[in-house]
Amino acid sequence: MLHKTIFIAYYTSNPDNLLGGIKMKKIILLSALSLTLLSPKVAMGANTYEVAKGDTLTKIASEYDVSIDELLKTNSAIKDANQIRIGQIINLPASNTTVNQKESQSVEQRVLSLVNEERSKSGLPPLEMDTAVSNVAILKSEDMRDNNYFNHTSPSYGSPFEMMKSFGISYEYAGENIAAGQPSADAVMKSWMNSPGHKANILNKNYTHIGIGHVTGGKYAHYWTQQFIGN
Repeated sequence: MLHKTIFIAYYTSNPDNLLGGIKMKKIILLSALSLTLLSPKVAMGANTYEVAKGDTLTKIASEYDVSIDELLKTNSAIKDANQIRIGQIINLPASNTTVNQKESQSVEQRVLSLVNEERSKSGLPPLEMDTAVSNVAILKSEDMRDNNYFNHTSPSYGSPFEMMKSFGISYEYAGENIAAGQPSADAVMKSWMNSPGHKANILNKNYTHIGIGHVTGGKYAHYWTQQFIGN
């Protein structure tokens, strides 16, 4: 079975007029050795989940938008909601994959909607989807999947800034969020918004446009890229 570990990372830049160049900043979350490993979760398949360190039934229920009662009903072996162990396999209720209004949108459009909901809460204008930037974001996600890496620097295209410029995208401000393993737009946005660096990119007042790329397959089953620009 495929194990999907969830990763996220962000990359951002600001203009540095004094130096006449771009000031680039890469933030590694928790540990450089773990390559931005954030609250690792292992999904065994569409409807099962392997308990990781730090997990609680409440946390798992929240992550998959189900109730604790639903989890207990589908896991009769669990007699106490407070007693789960690392490595234990949890059956997820079928309701967590219910087709609803959220899924009537494409995953990219759903991410955009969630981004702009968060920006609205902070009194910020919405970001516009940029087709050219989205095409680059899709290529980045495909590149991570096909070349089996998780990093802002691509072996094929270089840094996010080099990649954007190589495809003719100009900007004054630019940034990138990446993630791997999250099974849905809602799950990946939850991960990003729970991380200060990713949240800062999403709520950056200097950004005006966004490109979003989601692809499936590969080691982590889902690869996500948000690329932000502002002019």
